[in-house]
Amino acid sequence: MLPAPKSDALSLADVLESCLGAIAGGPNRLGLPGVDRAIVVVVDGLGADALKARAGHSRTLAGALTAKSVIESGFPTTTASAIATITTGVRPGQHGLVGYTVLDAANDRVVNQLSGWDDRLDPVTWQPVPTLFERAVATGYSAVAIGPARYRETGFSHAVLRGALYVAAASISDRMSRAAEWLREPGPPGLAYVYVPELDSAGHSHGGDSREWTAALEATDAAARDLVATLGRRDGLIVTADHGVLDIPQHSHVLFDTVPGLVDGVRFVAGEPRCLQLHFEPDATAAQRDRIVEAWRASESERAWVATRDEAIAANWFGPVRSEVLPRIGDLLIAARKNVAYYDSRAGAHGHSMIGQHGSWSPAELRVPLLRFGGFAGR
Repeated sequence: MLPAPKSDALSLADVLESCLGAIAGGPNRLGLPGVDRAIVVVVDGLGADALKARAGHSRTLAGALTAKSVIESGFPTTTASAIATITTGVRPGQHGLVGYTVLDAANDRVVNQLSGWDDRLDPVTWQPVPTLFERAVATGYSAVAIGPARYRETGFSHAVLRGALYVAAASISDRMSRAAEWLREPGPPGLAYVYVPELDSAGHSHGGDSREWTAALEATDAAARDLVATLGRRDGLIVTADHGVLDIPQHSHVLFDTVPGLVDGVRFVAGEPRCLQLHFEPDATAAQRDRIVEAWRASESERAWVATRDEAIAANWFGPVRSEVLPRIGDLLIAARKNVAYYDSRAGAHGHSMIGQHGSWSPAELRVPLLRFGGFAGR
């Protein structure tokens, strides 16, 4: 059986939307009380399981972690998809960022959803759902996004952060300090989004069990503690994450192109090593497609969920899917369920040094914290 999101469970789609509801003083999925200003800090790669395991290094964040303060990221557990879900309030089948790399069928290519934007990929038409920042500003509220300067003008930021004033701040501490300053600035009620990529970077390079990852967590926790100390009664803060991380040793890399039958008839390999999205040749016959599917199931069903596009959509992996988004999803998805990562050796050694990985359905990847402070605490 295929995994599936928990029916009606809270997810990342509810986080920023509930904050907007709290500012408006109305009901919201998270049950947040009314506030004047709300901050959502997204710590890239901070899984709930990893936070619990490092509680001694994160007194502020882990101190707010309870059984009720854990939600599911959503599928796929990858940054582009998850952040778009947070900032639009809808799942990937609607906002269209269905993976780390996806098929751009109009241009017959695979594009990186974080860094691969160019003049052939318009952020506004590729991701047409109004962001929660746009909705906030249209209502008369303020909206800011605080993150590293290098992300200010990217296509990804335009797709998922449009409507917010982008404020660049170099370090984790600088970003939290800038959020604290925003709380005290005159103006209307509003939303602030703060992005912390340092843990994810450390996890990819050194692993989630590394000293470097722990040091990044300690820096994040210290900065969060300082921000919490500035919160007034009508200031709400939520700290969450886009996904967790799972360390995959190199001996667990599966070079799938070396297995007979697995790449015959495959035109493009998209997704990421923990969740491949394979696109067949357009002229492949039904019999050829069936052979590819059966070859993957025979080879990999013991260590991955192997699902056709139709099966994945029926299992609600992406939520409701718009017709324009349908071709971006792979004809066949290979979602790792054991501690393996899938690589195409024909593409060279790119990515093989990456230790911390994510993208699939394991609890370490899927479970993320939902930590409430200030005016949101106690709910």
